[in-house]
Amino acid sequence: MTKNIIFDFGGVLVDWNPRYLYRKLFADEKDMEDFLLSVCTTDWNEQQDEGRLLADGTAALIAYYPDKAQLIEAYYGRWEEMLGGAIEETVSILRALKNSDQYGLYGLTNWSAETFPIALQKFDFFSLFDGIVVSGAEKLRKPNPAFYQLLLHRYNLIAQDCLFIDDNQRNIDAAIEMGIPSIRFEDAGKLHKTLQEKLAISL
Repeated sequence: MTKNIIFDFGGVLVDWNPRYLYRKLFADEKDMEDFLLSVCTTDWNEQQDEGRLLADGTAALIAYYPDKAQLIEAYYGRWEEMLGGAIEETVSILRALKNSDQYGLYGLTNWSAETFPIALQKFDFFSLFDGIVVSGAEKLRKPNPAFYQLLLHRYNLIAQDCLFIDDNQRNIDAAIEMGIPSIRFEDAGKLHKTLQEKLAISL
């Protein structure tokens, strides 16, 4: 029986995309994509999500690509420009779940501890959560099983009583491996329908 719902944030509740910034800095879309694929990569960003200081991550990358220093510095120097806003349709689902007063609501996010406070100030829906665990603060990140276990332990949650929502299949697979029922987020419409079916409530 589902008692608690765990949300990922980026790509589920928050529209975050480095392209929102880098389209301002590149005249050519292919050059931008090459830069994000080979320089400011997802793997590199995830090291900051796992607790490395932004300044250290930036300096380490510039040491490899000194000719791209300004573009690299922009990644965190202008990070807020990567925020496209809240994904309002999913936020509406979150609010409906809160208003139902039937479920604990928790967040489990891969996010730098240095940039997450910016999002906290920007989006009021974070106040709806009963608890949030941020990878950068814990120096652990999805899909590491220890990160999921940290959330469960901190808030006294039982894995099979939870429902985890994430847009990354890698993270979903890790949660299922731990016995946490999970939904791969594709869009708010599909999520709404799936939750109504699984929870047998009207949202």
